[in-house]
Amino acid sequence: MITDELRELFAPTDFNIVCTILGGFLIVFGLISYFAKEHLFLSETSIAFAAGIALGPYGANLIRPLDYASGSESRLDDVTLSFCRLVLGVQLVLAGVQLPKQYLGKSWRSLAVLLGPVMVVEWVVTAGLIWTVLPGVDSVFALAIAACVAPTDPILVNHIVKGKFADTHIPVTLQNIIIAESGANDGLGYPFLFIALFTLRHRFTDYGGDVLRHWMSETVVYVVLMSVLYGAIVGLVARKLLQGAKKRGLVDQESFLVYAIAMALFIIGTCGMVGSDDVLACFIAGNIFTLDDWFRLATLDDSLQPTIDRLLNLTIFLYFGSICPFHIITTLHILLAILIILLRRPPIVLALYRTIPDIADIREALIAGYFGPIGVSAIFYLLLACEFLIKISTRPEVDEAYITPMVAQVRATVWACVLGSVVVHGFTIPVIMWGNRLPGMRHVGNLVVLPKWVSRVIGGRERETVFEQAERLFREGEERGYEGEVWGRLARAYGTV
Repeated sequence: MITDELRELFAPTDFNIVCTILGGFLIVFGLISYFAKEHLFLSETSIAFAAGIALGPYGANLIRPLDYASGSESRLDDVTLSFCRLVLGVQLVLAGVQLPKQYLGKSWRSLAVLLGPVMVVEWVVTAGLIWTVLPGVDSVFALAIAACVAPTDPILVNHIVKGKFADTHIPVTLQNIIIAESGANDGLGYPFLFIALFTLRHRFTDYGGDVLRHWMSETVVYVVLMSVLYGAIVGLVARKLLQGAKKRGLVDQESFLVYAIAMALFIIGTCGMVGSDDVLACFIAGNIFTLDDWFRLATLDDSLQPTIDRLLNLTIFLYFGSICPFHIITTLHILLAILIILLRRPPIVLALYRTIPDIADIREALIAGYFGPIGVSAIFYLLLACEFLIKISTRPEVDEAYITPMVAQVRATVWACVLGSVVVHGFTIPVIMWGNRLPGMRHVGNLVVLPKWVSRVIGGRERETVFEQAERLFREGEERGYEGEVWGRLARAYGTV
């Protein structure tokens, strides 16, 4: 019989429940992680998202984020926005660090096309689809929603550019440009979002001044350009300080390994205090920090940074699965999300790939165009947009009855796109690889194999032995000056090269 004193010892508080569930998920996933990723080719973020759905309010109801926020959606939005900033900041510093020496300078032509014409067309095409499919959404609101999903997500991109599939089928050059684009365009979503939001503010309120003038001064100059300058300064100063301390023997190995992550936290906090773009600043800082390749090469075989990165990625997608608002997502939103995923990016990349030096042929253009996932960055911009629109709706001259439904449409559309991207991009590679079991597959030796039609599309060459692939990768890297990157990747992939 349980006494009252013993009963008081039991403490199934929200914190204890969340820790139990998160720890249990990480333990279970960790036990099968290699098999799930390298044999089933499943995305760890897709698994975490599915687990969040199963354990959240729409499943077992063990995770109840809204209850933890005292039933306040605005408080839950604040927590989610802060979580997104943390994960994106750390992810983008590490993305900048892992790129080869002076990468932004060497590949500026490719990035200029991807961050200029490609991103603009993605934004406009997505807005056109939203305006056409969703009733009652005008063109400016459509542009605001489209700006949220225009950037490619650096976290979901990892499933595409890392692992056995990437090492076998995606050239190093293409992997790097996909990483660089996903890092840079995350921060460049601000101008696209706020030109639409400022237009709405001037439409509904008596806010004085010209839209373009406010947009240029408040967004382009203060938010974007200042974050680029600040990120470059922090990255440069941090590198000089670390090199000096390392040379004098003042830094232990543990502090050395977490230095980049500490830099990310510093930038997130300082940029947040002044209202600048911490996401873009983190990416620029990571690039400048490893401009001479010193830190990247020194931590090439380190597993601490990838471990922290994975922990954050799994946690946030588990969290996303538990807060995804399925009750406001309709069949129309799902249809729209599928159209956006298929039409927002692939056509324009295929049309312009000849102007992108880092994309060699139409096969690589298909990969770069199709794999433009929508994830954490979309939720980040969604919450910024909702915060801005809700603030507008509190002004006395604004019709709140019009703004509130539009905020709901923004939420439903962006979450539908994230859900669709997690499913479509997360399961594309497994579907391709599982197709090996079908008649007509191509199989050579013990390498990963593909159906013949897929091999022709993404490979364009007969399957190679391990050493033939090693020689090809080294030649590709040697031509572009990435010898260290290639040898490091081959060593990790094969262990014998």
